Amino acid sequence: MLWLNNYSIMFKYFISDIDGCLNDGRIYWDALGQKPFKAFGNYDHDGVKLLRDHVKLIFISADGHGWDILKSRVADHMKCELHYVPESDRYNFVAQYGFDEVAYMGDGIFDAKIIRAAKLGIAPAQARIEAKQAADYITPSKGGEGAYLDACVHIMKQMEIPYEF
Repeated sequence: MLWLNNYSIMFKYFISDIDGCLNDGRIYWDALGQKPFKAFGNYDHDGVKLLRDHVKLIFISADGHGWDILKSRVADHMKCELHYVPESDRYNFVAQYGFDEVAYMGDGIFDAKIIRAAKLGIAPAQARIEAKQAADYITPSKGGEGAYLDACVHIMKQMEIPYEF
């Protein structure tokens, strides 16, 4: 299906939280706390492939304990920019890119203010109510089940980037 709309919105950056957006938000932990792991879906990497030539893709997380997992998936495998940003610093981190230039995706209570401020605010289907209420767009899929791909396709529509599936 080829999709074009009657208006175009431009973004320079798509900034997304990882936990709850790119994965299901759960941390699987063993009894010793030694082997945490996270589950990522396959569909979302397709969104990266579709959008990466059109906007700068940036991922953020406040999870220091699972950092090696996130670095492996996002920076090493998907070849995307990754930043450790505590929740308390998140608003200012995104603000430095200029909210008028940013599409932002988040799922938590601390993301709501950023979702509201961004030019396009996105929340995945299972997000906290505060994030959903702040969002311009709620993905039909949950985090880790294609939410990031949904967001990428929605951004492509807003930017009038043609695509065929």
